[in-house]
Amino acid sequence: MSIFEVIMLLCFGAAWPSSIYKSYHSRTSKGKSLVFLVIVFTGYIAGIFHKVFYNPDWVVLLYGLNGSLILIDIFLYVRNTALDRESAS
Repeated sequence: MSIFEVIMLLCFGAAWPSSIYKSYHSRTSKGKSLVFLVIVFTGYIAGIFHKVFYNPDWVVLLYGLNGSLILIDIFLYVRNTALDRESAS
């Protein structure tokens, strides 16, 4: 475990709740990028695999928490895209 890895995960993780809040309340996917969300999510999954197979420690929980928050934001993006389509018709 590296303290710098923990700090990085805590800082990145602190940003996701505000992104989720904005996605939920704005009810639009404008200004969001699904590709970006999927790339970051994939990075967290890779971090989880690394921790599980090569360097197991409790930090894997932070990767999992951050990945879960991104997954919520991805679901909200899908919901908001459907709402955008409804309002356009």
